[in-house]
Amino acid sequence: SKARSYLGTNPTGKKSLWCARFIATIAPEVAAKVKNPDMARSYAASLSRTSPHVGAIAVLSRGKSKNAGHIGVVTGFDQDGNPQIISGNHGRVVGEGVYSKHRVIGYFSPS
Repeated sequence: SKARSYLGTNPTGKKSLWCARFIATIAPEVAAKVKNPDMARSYAASLSRTSPHVGAIAVLSRGKSKNAGHIGVVTGFDQDGNPQIISGNHGRVVGEGVYSKHRVIGYFSPS
């Protein structure tokens, strides 16, 4: 619900590549466990894996770079198993969208 309260805004003040900073903004206790809380893939390297479920943090691939990623909070799944995610820098604001399950690097526990 905290992530949802920011829909349509940019609470980070950053102009680009701020999806991970959004997670750090809404969950500073999670970001404290991460080496670089401004990089989506750092969350994958630092947090415990979990099953796909509402409330999990999803880390996704982005483009062809091994370092590029996207991150958000799972809010549901479509009929094909693709995660619906609230994330920062979704069309330059906090937004909610469905992402291909093939882009998912993993689901991670925020606790």
